[in-house]
Amino acid sequence: MSSLFGSKSLDYKTLVQQGALVVDVRSTQEFVAGHIPGSINIPLDQINAKADMLLKKGKPVITCCRSGARSGMAEGMLRSAGIDAYNGGPWESLKQKI
Repeated sequence: MSSLFGSKSLDYKTLVQQGALVVDVRSTQEFVAGHIPGSINIPLDQINAKADMLLKKGKPVITCCRSGARSGMAEGMLRSAGIDAYNGGPWESLKQKI
C-alpha cells in the first residue's frame, strides 16, 4: 500500500463504494454546520479513544476536516493503530470527489 502515499489520484469514490468510512475530525459545532452525508464525526482529540471501535469495523477510513491539517494528523494516528487510513483533506473538496 505504500505506493498510495502522496498519491493525488487516489480514488476516494471507489473506496467509499467499497465500504470505506468517512470520518470528519472537526469539532461537533463545525460538523453540525455542514458535512458530507453519511460521514461520522469524531473530533481529532477523540480519535485515539475511538481507534479500537474503528479497527473493529474492519473498513478503510478516509479522514477529512476544514483544511486537511487535522485530518492528516488523524490519518497518522489511525495508521499507528493498524487502520487502513487515508487523508481526504478538506471536507468540501472530498465531497466533490465522492
